[in-house]
Amino acid sequence: VVHTHKPHFMALHCQEFGGKNYEASMSHVDKFVKELLSSDAMKEYNRARVYLDESYKSQEHFTALGSFYFLHESLKNIYQFDFKAKKYRKVTGKEIYSDTLESTPMLEKEKFPQDYFPECKWSRKGFIRTRWCIADCAFDLVNIHLFHDASNLVAWETSPSVYSGIRHKALGYVLDRIIDQRFEKVSYFVFGDFNFRLDSKSVVETLCTKATMQTVRAADTNEVVKLIFRESDNDRKVVLQLEKKLFDYFNQEVFRDDNGTALLEFDKELSVFKDRLYELDISFPPSYPYSEDSRQGEQYMNTRCPAWCDRILMSLSAKELVLRSESEEKVVTYDHIGPNVCMGDHKPVFLAFRMAPGAGKPHARVHKCCVVQ
Repeated sequence: VVHTHKPHFMALHCQEFGGKNYEASMSHVDKFVKELLSSDAMKEYNRARVYLDESYKSQEHFTALGSFYFLHESLKNIYQFDFKAKKYRKVTGKEIYSDTLESTPMLEKEKFPQDYFPECKWSRKGFIRTRWCIADCAFDLVNIHLFHDASNLVAWETSPSVYSGIRHKALGYVLDRIIDQRFEKVSYFVFGDFNFRLDSKSVVETLCTKATMQTVRAADTNEVVKLIFRESDNDRKVVLQLEKKLFDYFNQEVFRDDNGTALLEFDKELSVFKDRLYELDISFPPSYPYSEDSRQGEQYMNTRCPAWCDRILMSLSAKELVLRSESEEKVVTYDHIGPNVCMGDHKPVFLAFRMAPGAGKPHARVHKCCVVQ
């Protein structure tokens, strides 16, 4: 992506940084970061800011988020906002922050309040916000990780699912925080793992239109533990098996054909925020859950219904910045990375666009706020 698009400013947002076994894996993180910063592909980026939440011993603070920002040597006069001093500071050199994020004034980091978590059980969900000024244009970049679907069976019960409601509440919380009265309002981009899922009940009904459902219950509790959908004829062929962590559909091609476009009608979670958030048209297949087998880069795991979990969203004012560049240069790209290569269970997505010099100048207040005091 760097080689193809040659970005002057690059923002990389990671979630679950250090992996699922973060206590054992954190030792590899520092090595990865150092190799990334010193790699040949990044040699023309002479300034960088890296923010890694490695405080895994603190349940009430740990988010496992990692935010990387790289500035090309050709970029002049780039400023980052100091949230404590409420002024911009010129970005120079390369700096890495990990165990001091709570006290770092150049970002805001929050874990969601405990009552937002399903059953009030802590998990690594929250957001990190930074603010930048480039070409007289100020904007926020927000790294986000929202709540997942704990059970396919529960997700299937209602439309929309109970998990969709939890994500809706959490995303609303983030948006309210980044436009509250503490700081001047600027354009913003929110990107990371939103864990948005397709409307499970509708998807299953569509995929299994001609199937009959068999319910399997636990002998001791009578709890539903499995749903089996079979064709009415055709030797009662099994079409779909659904368990808490199993979504085994007989034909994965439906999620890959035409990049899964036919399923976008079931991608409804963002519609609640249509007056606050904008997203470019999706033209890539669902970004999750891919096989973690290095030989199966295009294969989905049969754990969850494939969905577009990983997204890049923006405020309506940020949309104007992006689309203005498109109308002038036709260089906006919204796509996924590594379509044929194992990238883990999520395929990263990226947005590349050109910001015209002085793009923020029509907004006098934005222009003024970029003056270092």
